[in-house]
Amino acid sequence: MNFDEAKKTAERKIGLMDPYEKISQLLYTSAAIERLGIKEYNWWNEAAHGVARAGTATVFPQAIGLAATFDTALIRRIGDAVSDEARAKYNKAVSLGDRGIYKGLTFWAPNINIFRDGRWGRGQETFGEDPYLTSVCAVSYIKGLQGEGGFLKAAACAKHFAVHSGPEHARHGFDARASLKDMWETYLPAFEKAVGAGVAGVMGAYNRTNGEPCCAHSYLMEKVLYGKFGFRGYFVSDCGAINDICEGHHYTETAEEAAALALKKGCHLNCGKTYEKLIDAYEHDLITDEDITRAAVRLYTIRALLGEFEEKRPFSDIPYSVVGCEKHRELNLRAARESLVLLENRDGFLPAGDGYRRIAVIGPHAQSTVVLEGNYNGTSSEYITVADGIRRVFSGCEVTAEAGSRIVSPHGYEGEDLLFPALAAASEADLTVLCLGLDRTAEGEEMPFGADGFDRGDRTTVALPSAQKALGEAVCGVCDNVVLLTFGGGPTDVGEKLRSSVRALIHCFYPGALGGLAAAELIHGDFSPSGRLPVTFPYAETPVPDMEDYSMCGRTYRFSKEKPLYPYGYGLSYTTFSYKDAEILAYDGDTVTVSVSVTNTGGCDGYETVQIYAHFDDSRTETPVYQLCGVAKPFIKAKETVNVSVTVDKYWLKAVLGDGERVTPDGKITLYAGGHQPDTVSRALCGECIGITPSDGDVLK
Repeated sequence: MNFDEAKKTAERKIGLMDPYEKISQLLYTSAAIERLGIKEYNWWNEAAHGVARAGTATVFPQAIGLAATFDTALIRRIGDAVSDEARAKYNKAVSLGDRGIYKGLTFWAPNINIFRDGRWGRGQETFGEDPYLTSVCAVSYIKGLQGEGGFLKAAACAKHFAVHSGPEHARHGFDARASLKDMWETYLPAFEKAVGAGVAGVMGAYNRTNGEPCCAHSYLMEKVLYGKFGFRGYFVSDCGAINDICEGHHYTETAEEAAALALKKGCHLNCGKTYEKLIDAYEHDLITDEDITRAAVRLYTIRALLGEFEEKRPFSDIPYSVVGCEKHRELNLRAARESLVLLENRDGFLPAGDGYRRIAVIGPHAQSTVVLEGNYNGTSSEYITVADGIRRVFSGCEVTAEAGSRIVSPHGYEGEDLLFPALAAASEADLTVLCLGLDRTAEGEEMPFGADGFDRGDRTTVALPSAQKALGEAVCGVCDNVVLLTFGGGPTDVGEKLRSSVRALIHCFYPGALGGLAAAELIHGDFSPSGRLPVTFPYAETPVPDMEDYSMCGRTYRFSKEKPLYPYGYGLSYTTFSYKDAEILAYDGDTVTVSVSVTNTGGCDGYETVQIYAHFDDSRTETPVYQLCGVAKPFIKAKETVNVSVTVDKYWLKAVLGDGERVTPDGKITLYAGGHQPDTVSRALCGECIGITPSDGDVLK
């Protein structure tokens, strides 16, 4: 079934309903219409990194960890695995007569907002700070989730449209002020690419943007999404966001007016209850039957594309046994391995190999399963914590695990001495694995509390919590061989004293249910690390703009002038790679093909994360310092040379003017090929990138 056929099916179904029945279909809890044989349908489901909130499922690394893989082919395979499990669960739920919440096929993922401020608690749900990487990760996940062919295997939904990335505590009444340049250069590209990839849904944000609520926005919805982008799918409000139009933003006087305004602007589905007021709005002539019908047809088109109205549902043969199957477990372990980012490795301490008699696993995350999950998560049938992983990989070693400190509390609980047993264990160990950082109990979506360094979901600093820093420094005082694992959805600065004391530092983000095994394998040396940072790690002392300031000036690697602690795209390996013979192989229409020869010059096999960056100048506007515009991830054996070709979309080689127009730069364009960005910090830490400057000034234009 193609889109037009699905729309005709939707029009026939909706044409049999009266206005009140149609209104009942515009809430996420869409009612059954018995006389027409229409079953109830609950639109709300989640799958940011696996089917969530519906029992057992494969829990992949959180989205920021998937971005750290820089592996779009892997992300597409993960999307495909998630939709297999989604269909299996849906098939079983239907057979049991359960059509409630988290049982449907419409998933409100991926989150493609830009992680512009490393303190944002929901940054963990995103693909990082760069619009290019966000776009290609989103497109890969969407295509994997939705599948290929006439019917959708599952329906993806890109959120939150469009200028939305904190602060959490103010989101229900906050007005994000953004220039057209920043919108089109940073905040909108991923949505444009998602729509181009055929995403079924788009979710509006809670906040206002430039004065208008995002779920009832003249410019963003009418002119951009439906106009320029040509979006044909469905638009859903974030949960409670229609009520915010009245109660939070005071944009309308009544909920009835808020519901009517959102519907007329193009919000087809309400997550919440405010669209119950559409009955009053219809009877008071604030909306027409045509307005209601337009929204209902959009929603039923998606339901038709999912095969709901077919005599034999598509994908009904996917068995429940696929949920958490061995194939998905293997894929999950690979994703966890590729998501880990080696930040420090002093004197080549890692890989550790064998030979240790006693290993201590210390810290609040040593035996935590929560830290593996992130938020918007499912429940795995198996979790392997760091302590579990160390025991499995370092067989024959005596392994001791101690907490040492709490995640947020600066002192632990009164009367409970957490430090002594940790130091005792570390002092007796040949190797200590120190597990510090955050989990979803400390950072996340609009939490009701604050603590030292936290503000209701967001962080106030990227510094490691003080109690954990004290624990780490104390452990390093009693054990010479300390490997530090940090967890969290964004950047963390552990401080110079701790950073210089540990032998190695690995950032794990939220690595999924098997993350502890992947971390242990990395420490042991079972594979070479290939994860790269999808977000800049600043020093904790670096001044940053206020989170409520949505200007991109001074933000992210693309516009910051500050020296980073660890740059965007950075990460170490156990082997080394050299680049040569980089050239522009072809340029045709909208794309440029870059070719480069990459040699594994080290002693072990491994993936290399090839990154293509552009630098260009334009006399009319400020341009990014660098712009990521291509990635590839070949597996290269030791001493082997491979030729890597990367296709660059010229979209990412354009300058963005003050009115938002994307134009060919009037200055020189230079491309760089390497395992990192060509900034001075990366070059000092990782070696050179190859610059490619075309001899013909018009070759890329």
